[in-house]
Amino acid sequence: MMVQLQILAILSKISDNIFMKITDVKAIQILDSRGNPTLKVGVAVDGKWGYFAVPSGASTGAHEALELRDGKKAYSGLGVEKAVQNVLGPIKEAIEGVDPMNQRALDDILLKLDGTKNKSKLGANAILGVSGAVVVATASALSKPLYRYLNDLFENESHYQPELGVTKVDFVFPKMYFNVLNGGKHAENNVDIQESMIVPMKNSVAENVRIASEVYHTLKKLLLSQNLSVGLGDEGGFAPNLESNNRVLELLVEAITKTGYKPGKDVSIALDVAASEIFDSEKDNKYILGSENIGLSSQQMVAWYRELIGTYPIVSIEDGLAEDDWAGWTLMTEKIGGKVQLLGDDLFVTNPERIALGIERRAANAVLIKLNQIGTVTETFEAIKLAQKNGYKCMISHRSGETADTFIADLAVATGVGQIKSGAPARGERVAKYNRLLEIEKELER
Repeated sequence: MMVQLQILAILSKISDNIFMKITDVKAIQILDSRGNPTLKVGVAVDGKWGYFAVPSGASTGAHEALELRDGKKAYSGLGVEKAVQNVLGPIKEAIEGVDPMNQRALDDILLKLDGTKNKSKLGANAILGVSGAVVVATASALSKPLYRYLNDLFENESHYQPELGVTKVDFVFPKMYFNVLNGGKHAENNVDIQESMIVPMKNSVAENVRIASEVYHTLKKLLLSQNLSVGLGDEGGFAPNLESNNRVLELLVEAITKTGYKPGKDVSIALDVAASEIFDSEKDNKYILGSENIGLSSQQMVAWYRELIGTYPIVSIEDGLAEDDWAGWTLMTEKIGGKVQLLGDDLFVTNPERIALGIERRAANAVLIKLNQIGTVTETFEAIKLAQKNGYKCMISHRSGETADTFIADLAVATGVGQIKSGAPARGERVAKYNRLLEIEKELER
């Protein structure tokens, strides 16, 4: 009887797979949340359409895969019609009729078709749009929620073998990092720290979303009471001019407290310094804190962070040093890595080769995961698995130029990484991800 059941299970899987194929591909140019062009790709699997809208970063790492732009007069050179035509032309021709359930093989076709190290021929935006849309379409064709199908794919990439003790990846609702004060390249103000985030510490998505919303609105009232701007940055956080970076943290602690929560217990703080943006190689390799008119060495930056985490309830620092300051990163990890999460974004750019280099040099202890930095779903899985295998934590992330696409919310749950950031608890393109997490939580409670 057991053998018969196993045979039936195998036949069922074969029957699911054997008749499925990619039947159509389309793409159009749309606008992202900053009003710049990006592209939306549609893929049909046996008549079921799936869509992926590609995000775009402002503070981008030098080692990211190339986002193909037109460079012509329209949209100040930022159009993506070349990428759209690459989807409608060579990519469509290469993948029509292909089995959509073999994601690795599908992504390999895209990588070989491009043939460059940084995806500069077809564009990482074109490649990712197709890679993501295939996943969404296949999930739809199988009548599976996206997070469940992504979980299936991730297990396959993890070589899921229960007989050998390789366990199934559980659905994990991620801790959410809400960017409530914007600076750096994400705002037109004098604050050096690009993202100052609050991190509610409760167990449920619903409770943490509520807490973040409450603190966000308290912070707005607090800023208004001090005649400070409540204009918004790219990611929905407030963007006032402030006299120092420490003042940013003081405001967060005050807002948390005034809302009725305990800093460090109910709500913690996280930073994305985006230090590559303030690093000046022409000024003795110093990090320039413009709001305080000072330049700091790598060692002095580490000392500053040690002071900050001793004073404020900081649990994570992203890109605390520049993307190629490997010696500084190793020092920072040695000095404060045991006290706080040190997250590499520009340092790693979701690239397994860069992550391997960081592991070798003992730089950072966590990896930020952005699909469009690397360009395919399969490579994204590889980056996550490499990090996890070596004891590095991961965080799924949006980009500053976002769309209403919610793929990353499902991805965070499916891969069990336990962390996500998607901006403030405000602006449609940001809250779409949080609202999707609310939906998944409710669905899995049933």
